[in-house]
Amino acid sequence: MSDPTTPVDPERDKSPRRAMCAAVLSLEAIAVGLSTPVMIGISEVRPGVALPLGLGLAVLCVLVAGMLRRESAYLIGHVLQVGAVALGFLSPLMFVVGGIFALLWGTAYGLGRKIEDERAAAFAEYDRQHPTP
Repeated sequence: MSDPTTPVDPERDKSPRRAMCAAVLSLEAIAVGLSTPVMIGISEVRPGVALPLGLGLAVLCVLVAGMLRRESAYLIGHVLQVGAVALGFLSPLMFVVGGIFALLWGTAYGLGRKIEDERAAAFAEYDRQHPTP
């Protein structure tokens, strides 16, 4: 346990996984939101179907990006990727767009987790070599 009077290095609290995954979800919200008029205009999906699915998924992406402090939000993020790809059943181009974002999400999640593990090991080694009095 750390002493509450000892200043905490803010660098230790930064999460590269959270930052990268939030960026992917934010960009995905824009792409999915903009796919809604495409589904209505080009793919001829009824607005009563396209609006709740497209805009609903976009809103969920933004909400989950803000919830990424919790580990459970990453699971929801995985589910959102399935939803984005599944929009391809309404507009075939979304198979490509959703697939690209699923790949970006997986990469951000995997690399972010790897960086977090390496940072934790580096900070632990630093703490071992430089004990505080």
